[in-house]
Amino acid sequence: MKRIKTLSAGVLALGILGASASQADIVIATAGPMTGQYASFGAQMKAGAEQAVADINAAGGVLGQKLVLEIGDDACDPKQAVAVANQMINKGVVFMAGHFCSGSSIPASSVYEEEGILQISPASTNPKLTDEGGDNVFRVCGRDDQQGQVAGEYLASVFGDKNIAIIHDKTAYGKGLADETRKALKATGKSEKLYEAYTAGEKDYSALVSKLKKNAIDVLYVGGYHTEAGLIVRQMREQGMKTVLVSGDALVTDEYWSITGAAGEGTLMTFSPDPRKNPDAAPLVKKFRDKNIEPEGYVLYTYGAVQVFAQAAEAAGSTDLDKVLAKMNSMQFKTVLGEVGFDKKGDVTAPGYVFYQWKEGKYDYVK
Repeated sequence: MKRIKTLSAGVLALGILGASASQADIVIATAGPMTGQYASFGAQMKAGAEQAVADINAAGGVLGQKLVLEIGDDACDPKQAVAVANQMINKGVVFMAGHFCSGSSIPASSVYEEEGILQISPASTNPKLTDEGGDNVFRVCGRDDQQGQVAGEYLASVFGDKNIAIIHDKTAYGKGLADETRKALKATGKSEKLYEAYTAGEKDYSALVSKLKKNAIDVLYVGGYHTEAGLIVRQMREQGMKTVLVSGDALVTDEYWSITGAAGEGTLMTFSPDPRKNPDAAPLVKKFRDKNIEPEGYVLYTYGAVQVFAQAAEAAGSTDLDKVLAKMNSMQFKTVLGEVGFDKKGDVTAPGYVFYQWKEGKYDYVK
């Protein structure tokens, strides 16, 4: 899919007005679920983007200009994401560090493609984002087919003799991850005993839990978000089940433990290597913690996405998309995530997924 390079007269006029109004600023944005049940991830993105902008501006900005950050709230809703994307175009944004949910990033990416805006998602893992998106679309996180392969192979090797169930929340992210995990599990010659969908946003999953119990499920793989996964594991424990819950990167928030309490002990999940453990990131991690912000989950991934844009624009000598893309497709970038580059689809060329386990309210690598 190629970028459409013609702009409407109205958008051109807005761009001209925006440029004359603030020649000294480069407007960028992040967007995600700033409100709603996944707002903890929106808070992570906001914290990462704000700190990146502050640090880059303190070091002289980009091309001698200050960065100005806009925040968009899509609530992980596809229609709202498109509305946010159009709002950002009207504000003169040249770069979007977003969105969070794949179901938001994918439709919003069409807007950014049409209007010539660079998009780097810190968190959207569905393969369709880069497989079907335009040449302006990148991500600094991994993909669900990578994550699902790691999860499926792990389930087969560690729990191959157990009864495994795979469930998903019907979203682009949740179903995509569940299906990729299921595919990888089957490739090992093993299969799940139960495959089910559930509805996100509900509070009572007792019927689902009863079905899991009836089928003597030992291991439950959840393709979905932390709020529902937390409720499900808690309700399993209430029914006396010792089933191990396994999931993906949407559990990388302390809010998961706030929901589960001790019921979440032993939960397993896949996530990219934790950038907080990168020695080069130690000063930045300390800066966040001094502000009482734990740079968990996607805080540093959003920070890294902004770093990539800043370095690409500096190297290009411009924020013009075509010039920036030439650098995006050829450079290695030094970021809080380590040194990263991108393949021809826009996927990051960086280490893939590893397993973590929740213990005593914190998650860390599986030993």
